[in-house]
Formats: sequence, C-alpha cells, structure tokens
Amino acid sequence: MTAAALHDVTKRFGGTVALDAVRLEVAAGEVLALVGPNGAGKTTAVSIFLGLRRPDIGSVEVLGGDPRTAATRAAIGATPQESGFPPTLRVAEIVDLVRAHFRGPAPTGELLERFGLAGLARRQTGGLSGGERRRLAVALSFAGRPRAMFLDEPTAGLDVESRRAVWTEVRSYAEGGGTVLLTTHHLEEAEALASRIALLARGRIVAVGSAAELAGRARVHSLEDAFLALIRGPE
Repeated sequence: MTAAALHDVTKRFGGTVALDAVRLEVAAGEVLALVGPNGAGKTTAVSIFLGLRRPDIGSVEVLGGDPRTAATRAAIGATPQESGFPPTLRVAEIVDLVRAHFRGPAPTGELLERFGLAGLARRQTGGLSGGERRRLAVALSFAGRPRAMFLDEPTAGLDVESRRAVWTEVRSYAEGGGTVLLTTHHLEEAEALASRIALLARGRIVAVGSAAELAGRARVHSLEDAFLALIRGPE
C-alpha cells in the first residue's frame, strides 16, 4: 500500500526547475530517505508532500488524500528544515500548543522525556541552544501520533548522542507501523534508518533502492561512492 506519492511532479521557481517530472512513492510502514546535494529539490519535495506548495504539473497524494485538507494534515507529522518558536514561550507551552491541534495527542511529559527535553520544560525557547531547538522541533512532529511523518534534515546540528536518540525514536515509530520520509545529508543516517534511499539530483530522481542495491548499480562498495557516481551521471 502506498502512503504518499508524487506523480510526475514538476515545480518551477521563475526560470529554475526545482523538481522535474518527479515520480516517487513511499510505501506504508517504510522509512524512505531522500538524499542529494544542496539545491537538488529535497525541501521542495517535502513542502509539496505537506501541501505547503502546489506542483505546477503532476499531483501529490498522502494517506489516500490531498495533503492540503484538514483531515490529512491531522494525520501527519513534520519537522521543517528551519523552525522558529516564540522566544518567550516555555518549552512545555510550545508542546502543549501543538498538541492542542490533535485528537488524542501524545502526553507532554512523554514527548519531553523521549527527546531529552524534560529538564528544559520551563525554559523559554529563546534561551535554547540550536541543538535543543532542533530536538524540540522533532519532538513536535510526534505530538499528534501521526500515521506518516515528513522530516527535513531532522538531525541537522545535533551531536552524535542526540542524533542517535532521534534515530531510536524514528526506528520505534516505523516498527509500530508508521511511515517516514526523511531528507538527510548524512549518508550514514540514510543507511542506518531507511529501507530504501532515493537519490535526487538536479530536480530528478536518479536512482531508488536499498544501500546495497545502489552500490551494486554504481559498481562500488559503499553508499558514499554510489551517491557520488549516480548523481554525477555518465561521463
């Protein structure tokens, strides 16, 4: 069963083609990593999945519906590449604010504990470090107990310990039947979490498969070498 899909999606910004006839499906219950160089179109793809942007050509489907509808949005979680919080609100207040948009949300205390934020519950968000703000942004994506999640660079700026803690939560969510599409610059992260990896370059999907399949296709021994070979294309 397909949980989310881009059907021949093209998106332009002026004379720049951000996505060029992209066809991508995320199966229910899988973790799919979307990787590619800066400017490849990863964030644009996520924004279209979330209904924040409309494709110029093609269509998008999430959980069997339009991601712009309230019903679909209530069933998904998201961590954007950049997050801003009202600086005078406390961490627990931000979590409660987001939880209030969902029926049957995860408990505030549970979310804070899972993402190492319990000791920061009463701190104003303006006093958080970059890594603490990132952990809060990821925690909020779990607030509504979503059926599918779209995580844009979820571990950017995190130290190794925090990154691996996020990995644990993503794995646990997927093992419980949740669907995840994540973008990442860390090939180690893609290999550790994703059952399939989609390589995006110059607005096009150039390859999709497991890390082993991509390495075999490029006739190399590592995902890093496959990434470099496949996005470069034929000589």
